[in-house]
Amino acid sequence: MKRSAPYQAGQRLPLEGGVQLRLSVNARARRISLRIDSRAGEAVAVAPTERRLADAVAFARSKADWIAERLSARPSGAALVPGAVIPLRGGTARLEATGGAGSARLVEGADGPRIVSGGEGEAFARRVVNLLKRLAREALTERTEVHLRALGQAPVTLSINDPTSRWGSCTPATRGIRYSWRVVMAPPAVLDYLAAHEVAHLVHADHSPAYWAVVHRLVGDHRPFRAWLKTHGAGLHAVGR
Repeated sequence: MKRSAPYQAGQRLPLEGGVQLRLSVNARARRISLRIDSRAGEAVAVAPTERRLADAVAFARSKADWIAERLSARPSGAALVPGAVIPLRGGTARLEATGGAGSARLVEGADGPRIVSGGEGEAFARRVVNLLKRLAREALTERTEVHLRALGQAPVTLSINDPTSRWGSCTPATRGIRYSWRVVMAPPAVLDYLAAHEVAHLVHADHSPAYWAVVHRLVGDHRPFRAWLKTHGAGLHAVGR
């Protein structure tokens, strides 16, 4: 009788110090790896197959101190409340309450951009997020179309969501591209790179040298943009949490 693997993808296990470990399988992974999901506040152990999850768990347990240190250093969530200042397009925007139940809107003033909205408590925060999603969709739709034309690609189905860790994903078979709305808080050049990154996957579904050559054709040297997301991404994922 075939024995099942002791661990399964998606399973969560406690580590020392109350830290939680989530197990993940990525068939494209060449080796076991460990990363910190700052948004979820947990560590993620990645294995190329489910059978190798036991090795991934053992590796994570050997790195318990490192995991605890990284999680303790993650950015704290910035609440979406009146008076808060949040990142927006590489700068900042102050949140203001208008009273009533009006939708959030972006106002450009002499003292910089402001997001003004009606609602109270969770309703205020929800209106602000809805505005950020609209701004993200507008910008990402525009830049996606630019890169599609540059590569002679047909239109795609674009969706905006809030994934746990990814900034975007592309499914060439269905011509679907998904983006995190949080990238609208990053500098426009970083948002443009993300659009190019996903559109390039319509040409090459992997991350081969040929793939990166397509990205370079669209935005030039991609390394500064990737570095920006690596350095500041956790802070963007913490906004509103």
